[in-house]
Amino acid sequence: MPNDFPDKEYYSISEVCRITGLKSHVLRYWESQFKILSPSKNRAGNRAYRKNDIQIVQLIKHLLYTEKYTIEGAQRKLKLLKNMGTDTGEALPEEDKNRQLLGKIRRDLVELKSVLGR
Repeated sequence: MPNDFPDKEYYSISEVCRITGLKSHVLRYWESQFKILSPSKNRAGNRAYRKNDIQIVQLIKHLLYTEKYTIEGAQRKLKLLKNMGTDTGEALPEEDKNRQLLGKIRRDLVELKSVLGR
């Protein structure tokens, strides 16, 4: 998942909304549904998201909107990833894994072509 957001320690809910393309009420709802998503709050009581929280939001968004999981299905998938020892903030959706594999195969084929062309 892309990490094209500014490098800082904490992000406000409005910044996370801009980064992820979600509405704030959706983020607040997801916090109530996904125990893994629990940003800390600052002294004023405002949510303070970290990079890992944003990556989890992006993963949940991918599971719900792209993979078409239900809330319950996404909860099970996140639990499975956690039990497998996968850092859910770093978990790659299946299409990203495939893209990486295809890139490696392409590089190998280009290298093979250059060796055979000598």
